[in-house]
Amino acid sequence: MKLGLGLYRHMLNRQHYDFARQCGCTHLVVHLVDYFNQGNQESKNDQPIGDGSGWGFAGDPGKIWTVEELVQLKKEINEAGLELEAIENFDPAHWHDILLDGPQKETQIEKLKQIIRNVGEAGIPVFGYNFSLAGVSSRITGNFARGGARSVGMDGVDQRPIPNGMVWNMVYDNNAPAGFIPEITHEQLWERLAWFLNELVPVAEQAGVKLAAHPDDPPMPFVRKTPRLVYQPQLYQKLLDIKPSRNNMLEFCLGSIAEMTEGDVYEATEQYASNIAYVHFRNVKGKVPHYKEVFVDEGDIDLIRILRILKERKFDGVFIPDHTPQMSCDAPWYAGMAYTLGYMKAALSLI
Repeated sequence: MKLGLGLYRHMLNRQHYDFARQCGCTHLVVHLVDYFNQGNQESKNDQPIGDGSGWGFAGDPGKIWTVEELVQLKKEINEAGLELEAIENFDPAHWHDILLDGPQKETQIEKLKQIIRNVGEAGIPVFGYNFSLAGVSSRITGNFARGGARSVGMDGVDQRPIPNGMVWNMVYDNNAPAGFIPEITHEQLWERLAWFLNELVPVAEQAGVKLAAHPDDPPMPFVRKTPRLVYQPQLYQKLLDIKPSRNNMLEFCLGSIAEMTEGDVYEATEQYASNIAYVHFRNVKGKVPHYKEVFVDEGDIDLIRILRILKERKFDGVFIPDHTPQMSCDAPWYAGMAYTLGYMKAALSLI
């Protein structure tokens, strides 16, 4: 197993690459979507939270990530002694009508296909995504972790409808008409996902890129009056069965799976180990709709047990702390990540 770090777009620089190396990382998972673009966010060094107005504004719908810029990014990361393992998440500007089954979906799927071809040509092996209308939502912040460290959690479901012009918690059309996106069923959302996978997986196979699906965060049946897909462990299998392929894989978020009201995180890890592209490594206390994110060594998950299961199943991919509690010091993000990465590196030596 390989130790990695996830970096937001504004962190893609030598300072953060060196920090990753100093913490013992060998790989990076990067975000090219700017979740903080003009949004109402407390801090750009913590994970995006936002409010009912969304995280921020989506990018340029006419501009996709080119081979040249991806190759340059990979070169900079390699020069810092690291490998670029994955890009995480499409920009809502590039696929809002795929999620919403809107009139531009055919045009947008062609853009996603070209993005995947570009990612493959640049030699980046994995692309993570989260097929969701509401995205990561319903979260609150507070001093939930040990010693009063600031973290995120959930204390009830946000069921405010999503306004027109917003999807995946970002605004893609600031001039959208008043009103809200139509309510749909779970079956309709699964049909949209099936169309997406049937279109994109063959391109990913040709490009040599693994598509990695994130479970719902938070894993509730409905959030903001929209249905969710993978909100129980067994629903991951439904996703895999839509388009069986070694390029249709999972972005395995341990925190989200542990928060689910059914199943068992250890059994899920055993079941899906051979389908995992990379792992989000974090710990929580509680289950939806009431949970709190905590330090890796104080939550409900026995993460050493998880690592042993993955080793037994011969998983050799990357695992990253997707986010951590913010520690009480001058550099909360760095301290939280360094603590977590130190734990992860030590844990690897024990199994």
